[in-house]
Amino acid sequence: MDHKTDANNPGIDAGDRLGGYTIKKAAYLTDIQSWLYQLEHEATGARHLHISNTDQENTFGVAFKTVPSDATGVAHILEHTVLCGSERFPVRDPFFSMLKRSLSTFMNAFTASDWTMYPFATQNRKDYYNLMDVYLDAAFFPSIEELSFKQEGHRLDLEGEGADARLVYKGVVYNEMKGAMSSPDQVMVRAMLNALYPDTTYSNNSGGDPAVIPTLTYRQLKDFHARHYHPSNAFFYTYGNLPLEAHLAVIEKRVLTRFSRIDPRTDVPAQPRWTAPKTVTYPYPLDRSEDPAKKYQACMAWLLADIKDTYEVLVTAVLEQVLIGNAASPLRKALMDSQLGTALSDGTGYDAENRDTMFSVGLKDVSETDAEKVEAIVLDVLTTLAEEGIDPELVESAIHQIEFHRKEITNTPYPYGIKLLIGVSAGWMHGGDPERMLQLDTDFKRLRQALAGGRFLEDRIRRSFLDNPHRIRFTLAPDQSMTERENQRVAAELTRMLADMDEADLARIRNDAAALEKLQETQESLDCLPTLQREDIPPAVERIQPSPGPFQPPVWTYDQPTSGIFYFSGGLGAGDIDSRLMPLVPFFCYTVSKVGTRDCDYTRIARRMDLYTGGVGFSANARTRFDDSGDCLPFVSFSGKCLERNQDRMFDILQELTSRVDFSDRTRLHQLVLEYRAGLEAAVVHNGHRLAISMASRNFSPANHLQEMWGGIHQLHTIKQVAADTAGGDMQKLASDLQAIGSALFFRDNVRIALIGNAPMLNNAVKPVSTLTRSLAAGGTDGFTAAPRLSVAAGHPNEGWGTSTAVSFVAQTFRTVRLDHADSPALSVIAKILRSMYLHREIREKGGAYGGFALYNAEDGLFSFGSYRDPHIVETLKAYRGAADFIRTGEFSEEDVKEAILQVCSEIDRPDPPGPAARKAFYRRIIGLSDETRMRNKEQLLKLTRKRIMAVADRYFDTAGTSQAVAVISNRDLLEAANRKLAGRALSLHSV
Repeated sequence: MDHKTDANNPGIDAGDRLGGYTIKKAAYLTDIQSWLYQLEHEATGARHLHISNTDQENTFGVAFKTVPSDATGVAHILEHTVLCGSERFPVRDPFFSMLKRSLSTFMNAFTASDWTMYPFATQNRKDYYNLMDVYLDAAFFPSIEELSFKQEGHRLDLEGEGADARLVYKGVVYNEMKGAMSSPDQVMVRAMLNALYPDTTYSNNSGGDPAVIPTLTYRQLKDFHARHYHPSNAFFYTYGNLPLEAHLAVIEKRVLTRFSRIDPRTDVPAQPRWTAPKTVTYPYPLDRSEDPAKKYQACMAWLLADIKDTYEVLVTAVLEQVLIGNAASPLRKALMDSQLGTALSDGTGYDAENRDTMFSVGLKDVSETDAEKVEAIVLDVLTTLAEEGIDPELVESAIHQIEFHRKEITNTPYPYGIKLLIGVSAGWMHGGDPERMLQLDTDFKRLRQALAGGRFLEDRIRRSFLDNPHRIRFTLAPDQSMTERENQRVAAELTRMLADMDEADLARIRNDAAALEKLQETQESLDCLPTLQREDIPPAVERIQPSPGPFQPPVWTYDQPTSGIFYFSGGLGAGDIDSRLMPLVPFFCYTVSKVGTRDCDYTRIARRMDLYTGGVGFSANARTRFDDSGDCLPFVSFSGKCLERNQDRMFDILQELTSRVDFSDRTRLHQLVLEYRAGLEAAVVHNGHRLAISMASRNFSPANHLQEMWGGIHQLHTIKQVAADTAGGDMQKLASDLQAIGSALFFRDNVRIALIGNAPMLNNAVKPVSTLTRSLAAGGTDGFTAAPRLSVAAGHPNEGWGTSTAVSFVAQTFRTVRLDHADSPALSVIAKILRSMYLHREIREKGGAYGGFALYNAEDGLFSFGSYRDPHIVETLKAYRGAADFIRTGEFSEEDVKEAILQVCSEIDRPDPPGPAARKAFYRRIIGLSDETRMRNKEQLLKLTRKRIMAVADRYFDTAGTSQAVAVISNRDLLEAANRKLAGRALSLHSV
């Protein structure tokens, strides 16, 4: 792209007027090869940021500063409620309806501590303006009906009859936050904000405290919208290759001409600084079945620089990398070496999202009395570094990591345009300059000059941490009676409310419930909503073939424009690993790059990886072959990425890890066991829906069995047993087992490799790839052709798994057919129809769960139902049976089929940056999924009719004749209550 001319917006520059806007700034961003325009709307004061480049995945977002003054969750509930119908689109759920009528690559909404955002991305121009119309009307002219508030926020409902009648709280956000506040990491982060920012909006739980949410009134919600969702408080964002002027014209016509400038009073003041540190303790709920002795978290947290000061933010980001960026970082290493805890505490790191930024660091799984010890370690390390100096290599490594991740273009976890928006939002809304945030050259130059003067970062450690009195010593304490006390408090509160109600009050509650049910059941016309048609869907699939080059299989090269980054991806067949060792493979992958080699201890390896790469890692994969056998294909993927200048050094690291890994450092191995276990435990409540589906699916095939063994609850059980077996410090057997796994993986005939980058990078890789493969052992069995020795249990589970959670995750799975079958396209469409037309209504709108969904796994040929943060179990299982009946009765139209096809194609056609796209093509090659199979599937998909869908539904959704597997993750009380209702179909109960 010629940086002198913006081809998308020729002839516009700073000072120009476009409609009612003035361009305040126009600048070329060399880092991301894009033009940046900052504009202000004269009449309303609305701000607009546009990033122009060649990316066809265009992005839109509108955000508002939302500054709650309490913990009612008003901003969060408003985010949900504005998406329930608007002036021009008066339908019950235009947001979810547009998911069906669009080819969007991303649609969502977010509530942060002090802003709310509504972003989307799509590759289709028509779709872009369709979605912009709906988003603008939803944000600025929502209906905000009282019934929508009660559905999405909170409401009272009556359960039971006569003397058995009781009041209950319901609501999507209410149940979402009950689930969120069951998670220690959520409690930790929100409590730390409360402790560190007691005088500003951050002291309030912006998501909503379940104990306070029921106090929010409908009028308060409406008033909050009127003040906060105004153009004078709005920040618009557009990104991509579409012209700016057309975007501005739509926004001005649809919204801005109807408003005048106001003062929204949403500026967040700086937190007044303390003159002395504080010590605080907050509780979190822990299940009674767990031992609380080592379930505390302890950390130190500081209030730091103003978010607008991009230089100070950069300096602190470098300090964060120096202190805790990798296993060799002095503060991380000292904390882990203390053996007080298992992993760094939740929320550890530098948070530059608030008006005043913050840094926290500590340990989790410590004892009640360890907080002072953690504080002493942290302050001792900081004092030593300030007095004795920081190793310059640590500083170079930190700067390299920041520069690398600025340069890399990725779409994980969001499309790149949305990642840029999220990256600048907080600073921009507090008055910072987006150009300075996106173009750090000036700040980096200043930093380099400061570092050349000597002792710069050492002085910053003293100023930011040691001499900064605005800090807390924070303890998160387990409370095994907290959930019971809260349940009793809620029950008593509801009992008192019921006793004070007269018949008119009860009638209002019943009328609300009836009106809401009627609203949810009403079949409404969606004709007012824009939509795409089948002809708008690209007919082809993206194909990325290996490039001709100096290599032959099993090495493939992909010549791709990767912006100066070289990607290495490899696979190691795992089929020949001893069955006794199979459960340890994910832990082996976790340790390989962290445990050290015969030449370097783990600290030196960690330093080299951060200094020369953007990451090196290993992971366990259980896939199903796309050939006549359909066998399980287990393999270990290993990957690395680096700047072009560091290719040789990255290959040196890969070679050392694959040929000389060493598990003899018993202390380090013990650390990794505890760290790995802590990570798996923390993921249970966040990923409960996925874990439940994995558990339900495990007996359908060897691949599903292995997926659960490697990535599900059984993997957590494996590492818990390893931790128990090694608790006394005897690591010999574990070390020998890990070494045996390495011996079964690391040999020449067991490797497949992909090299991704431009032609010079690929040519430069010839010698290091040859050296890498020669360094591997000769002989052995090709693990890609060996069948894994697995024993899959007969029958399908009907289980409940108990853990610390206030809500449930309910999964049900049954067998269908795979991607290469003629029925596969119809099954993918059925999954979308069921989610959008039935499960969303029954499980979210009626049931109050955060989400209900259907998933068709085309690789394994399984169909699953799932729910997320669900207050119900039995009712949800009934809804799954109802879903099967719904799809077989054909209560959907050809238009519904078209909309489901759009949803499936939006996933198929979701774009990837060049590097990740080539990596996906390589792994498709490994499992044998051809482009021809993918293309045939899409061709059949685009031809689907309602009649065809009905025929496929009849084949697979006869629940009486289908073997169903059920797995539920919940707390023990809810599981036992469900079993009393399930009677003959009771769940067998287990503990997570």
